[in-house]
Amino acid sequence: MSDDPVRPRRSVLYMPGANARALEKARGLDADALILDLEDAVAPDAKPAAREQVCAAVRQGGYGHREVAIRINGLDTEWGAADLEAAGAAGPDALLVPKVESAAQLSEIDARLQAAGAPASLSIWSMMETPLGVLNAREIAGATPRQRVWVMGTNDLSKDLRCAQTADRAPLLTSLSLCLLAARASGLAILDGVYNEIRDDVGFRAACLQGVELGFDGKTLVHPGQIDPCNEVFSPDAEELEQARRIIEGFEQASREGKGVVVVDGRMIENLHVANARRVVAMADAIAARR
Repeated sequence: MSDDPVRPRRSVLYMPGANARALEKARGLDADALILDLEDAVAPDAKPAAREQVCAAVRQGGYGHREVAIRINGLDTEWGAADLEAAGAAGPDALLVPKVESAAQLSEIDARLQAAGAPASLSIWSMMETPLGVLNAREIAGATPRQRVWVMGTNDLSKDLRCAQTADRAPLLTSLSLCLLAARASGLAILDGVYNEIRDDVGFRAACLQGVELGFDGKTLVHPGQIDPCNEVFSPDAEELEQARRIIEGFEQASREGKGVVVVDGRMIENLHVANARRVVAMADAIAARR
């Protein structure tokens, strides 16, 4: 179970590892996290060069507050082992593992990282993007303490399910909910999948709002233009933050006065409401600290 401090992961942008200009541009984007991609975004013949380029960019640094993950190729590919070795040594915050379908996959990666002397601070992020992965979600969630984040791969999942990609995502809700349940049971952060229509601002905002309502911590993105609206939707708004502070203040005052019943704005307040309010305030403070 993760014991990470509160860390904003509202906007998590994929950047193609073969594009040197994109890797440089990423240093100035207002995303909370970046995924430097060696897998889907890189053609097979370009993968070795992309690996070298991404690892050099990470070693150079300059990404500021942005959490940096490198998405490696799977160990069942010809590039996976070299990706794992090079990316693990480059010093990113995390390695993103594609198509995770069993706890054994993550245990092997963790063992290799430990053997290579990787620090405990190097996280494993897992792509949940296949039917078997979703069905094994509970087992995967408890695979290793190094695992801290799940990323929903909704494009691949939709392909394997042969389902329609509808605006309300009804065909995916079962899979999304199962992964949310397993992630929360193990204390993992979990990120919603991408929205492919980069010029559909209204649809993108609706998808972000649905992600918040379902309980996701943030959303993975395919274009820099999606960052600002994503950050806005996944941040506590002023009204939510003010209410959270009133709940905390009301609870603390009632505790000082020895009252067993707490009422704030005409609403009965229980410990669970206070815990949620503290989470909202902590997240708002963490976001403000980045500015």
